[in-house]
Amino acid sequence: MVAGLLALLAGCTGEAVDRRATPATAQAPTAAPTATAPTAAPTARESPSTTPRDAETVTLAFAGDVMFEDQLRGLLDDPESSLDALRPATAAADFTMVNLEAALTDRGTRDPKQLEEPDNRYHFRSGPEALTALGAAGVDAVSVANNHGADFGTQGLSDTLAAKEDERLPVIGVGRDRDDAFAPHRVTLKGQPFAFFAADASFLESEAPSWQAGTSTPGLAAARGAGRAALEGAVTTAAADGATVVVYLHWGEENSTAVSSDQASLARMLSRAGAAVVVGSHTHRLQAAGWLGSTYVAYGLGNFLWYHGISGAQTGLLELSVRDGRVVEDGWRPAVIPREGGLPVFSDGAEARRATSDWEDLRAGSGLASRPSGPAPAPPPYASSVQPITPALRNRMAGTYRSDCPVPLRDLAHLRVSHWDFQGRVRQGELIVAAKHADDVVAVFERLFEARFPLQRMALVSSYGGDDEKSMEANNTSAFNCRTVAGTDRWSQHSFGAAIDLNPVQNPYVTAAGVSPRAGRAYAARSDRRASTKGLITDDSVVVDAFADIGWEWGGDWAGEADYQHFSAAGS
Repeated sequence: MVAGLLALLAGCTGEAVDRRATPATAQAPTAAPTATAPTAAPTARESPSTTPRDAETVTLAFAGDVMFEDQLRGLLDDPESSLDALRPATAAADFTMVNLEAALTDRGTRDPKQLEEPDNRYHFRSGPEALTALGAAGVDAVSVANNHGADFGTQGLSDTLAAKEDERLPVIGVGRDRDDAFAPHRVTLKGQPFAFFAADASFLESEAPSWQAGTSTPGLAAARGAGRAALEGAVTTAAADGATVVVYLHWGEENSTAVSSDQASLARMLSRAGAAVVVGSHTHRLQAAGWLGSTYVAYGLGNFLWYHGISGAQTGLLELSVRDGRVVEDGWRPAVIPREGGLPVFSDGAEARRATSDWEDLRAGSGLASRPSGPAPAPPPYASSVQPITPALRNRMAGTYRSDCPVPLRDLAHLRVSHWDFQGRVRQGELIVAAKHADDVVAVFERLFEARFPLQRMALVSSYGGDDEKSMEANNTSAFNCRTVAGTDRWSQHSFGAAIDLNPVQNPYVTAAGVSPRAGRAYAARSDRRASTKGLITDDSVVVDAFADIGWEWGGDWAGEADYQHFSAAGS
């Protein structure tokens, strides 16, 4: 399985008297105090958020519809090895995704499907061992957002949700409510964040219930009605967060190689919303694939693991190379489903060349191009948000907040701000500061962003259990940490949310007793490092000017010692 989304690192230093302070974890209560947000709490203010991208090439692979019906049920008798023949292809990519055409259940009552013709009603289901088989074959996620994902009624839907929560293999496109159904699977691949969505936009087969997830009811992610707007909003948000967005859709007219107007319209909408990849299945036929501007669209991937090859036998594996948030190259590995059904057989030699040529010919008249067009995506603009401390966030603060801290939760604010990292990527960081300082701090980091002053990482100190030294060694920019000054019972300025430390390694705390963090020893002498060191703060730095303009003091000016990373509110 591809590794999950990497956690941001976090940490904190302190003022001259604060070094080696006692973290709050030593006295943290077992239960969080009740968090309230009366009139003193900050008002929520948001703009789009951002996170990183990088220039490494990531390979994605997609196949069409998969099922384990009829004679294919025997494949689940030995799920760990029954799909071994596919593994050399499916496991070669950094991330592989398919559409599982079934409810994940062995129980339930067949949905009546009143809107279908009586002789055209199909009901598919597979036990959760289907996820085991696909995972063993190198598949990294499945979509169940299709016209068979709820074939077996309430019980089948409940079992599908249970299979999703079991986390045997990421299941996308179903949820306890609409927000949950449209929540993406997030993963970081070679340092680049991805968000994978799934939604059904095929013909509605049932009158009631429709099996579409509602505002408070479980179901599938359906890109129709209110669900279409929900999908657009979710994609827009994920793209603004800096993720490379992939949307897997169930759409199109069955048994047609032509792209429908609904498919084209939905693809354009998702492209405008910021999707980098839009792929789909449902028609049982291959359809056009190529670039819609800078968005890669594959309208139809056909069947892949199917119970017959009488029709729709042509299939394959789509391989996409993604660099810096966009698809830069595509590839097609053609295959054929045997007439009796079963695992696809990959083609080679002249047969593969002919099949690939036929697949490329589908692009004619589709509005898709053979290469991406338009400029590379511009760096996202500065983005920020200011929020009160919620109960969920309070739980995350377990290592940095306790009941006897000198500032109540209602007087703190949770900030998300954009910043450039040392690799020239835009990231979104987190800080907690006193609510009264929130707007000033947001303005400071906007100035640093505009000046492209780099910060290696920025997240909550609780990522290190409130351990100041570990945070500094990680070179994290941080703020609030409820702790006392080492060797005293006096609260640190960080305990009031009135101090921020930036790039502790390049800007260490220097005294006659030594340098902290240890990795900062190489940066203790400042004179020869002004022009060449990323993230270095000097007296003529934009960082010093920006904090001075909001009335904050710099620890680099202290007499007899210097805390180059440290800024704090005057008089705090």
